[in-house]
Amino acid sequence: MAAIEFDGVSKRFGQVTVLEDLRLTIEEGEFFTFVGPSGCGKSTTLSLIAGLERPTSGRIRFDGEPVDHLAPRDRDVAMVFQSYALYPHMSVAENIGFPLKLRGAAPREIDDAVAEVARRLGIETLLARRPRELSGGQRQRVALGRALVRRPRVFLLDEPLSNLDARLRLEMRAELKRLHGEYGITTVYVTHDQEEAMALSDRVAVLNAGRVEQCGPPLELYHAPANTFVAGFVGSPPMNFLDARLVPDLELPRDVALDEVVVGVRPTDVRVTEASDDPRALDARVLLAEPTGDDVWVVGLLEGERIVGRALPSAVPVPGGIARFAFARERLHLFDRASGRRIA
Repeated sequence: MAAIEFDGVSKRFGQVTVLEDLRLTIEEGEFFTFVGPSGCGKSTTLSLIAGLERPTSGRIRFDGEPVDHLAPRDRDVAMVFQSYALYPHMSVAENIGFPLKLRGAAPREIDDAVAEVARRLGIETLLARRPRELSGGQRQRVALGRALVRRPRVFLLDEPLSNLDARLRLEMRAELKRLHGEYGITTVYVTHDQEEAMALSDRVAVLNAGRVEQCGPPLELYHAPANTFVAGFVGSPPMNFLDARLVPDLELPRDVALDEVVVGVRPTDVRVTEASDDPRALDARVLLAEPTGDDVWVVGLLEGERIVGRALPSAVPVPGGIARFAFARERLHLFDRASGRRIA
């Protein structure tokens, strides 16, 4: 295991800046996730850790020692990609044991290590098969096994679940959590799926256009987003934002004007009914109702702004009609409209 330090790391391809002044430390044994939209620099960050790319500026250290000069094979990292990248002519056992074979391990050592990893992954009955004979979930487990058999210092995962269907993604998410608990390897995970990031991680860094918008435990990002970008990216459905003007007696930072604020409220904190006795509830025209089981997400139009709230399945407002959207006032978030930063 290793702690990973980014000391002012930037990466540019020609005139394009992909990563800018990244400064953070991933602790030894931590499950750390980079999350963000496509093109934000997530996969480039993994490639820098692995040594597949070199920083344009700044340093990367493992346990305090610079690794920028080391080739990928000398960093003791293992990487699992979105594509499984298995060798089609090899059996499952040969695929898993191949990294140890390259190291010159004895055949008995390889067999024992492969058997142990296969047992932990629940694929011990598949060792004689070829990749073409496996399902997508089974191939993903083989790819994980090939990385884990090396017992690397750092385990890198680049959107490894994106090719799986919804049910398999949930199963493999739980499997990854379990494996990290058993092996304790420092794990760096990359995904655009914020639900995966929330479920798996000790800490999450939200990237936007090559910069870290916020880094912290998942619930901190959810309950206290640093700005409107994080607030809108973390959470499903995303947070509602409404332009607002505040009453003069509310205390605000000196550089924030009363008419330059945005109110954020999560859809889970908006109760939608056809009638409400809450005097502060607002009327909105219902555009859409989306049943999800125990809840129904209702999309409304409030003074030209879309707003999403939650209704009970037993009382779903009719699209085209008017419904009352009542806010949990103690859970409102305030942001500066100009900068997007969190006020309160």
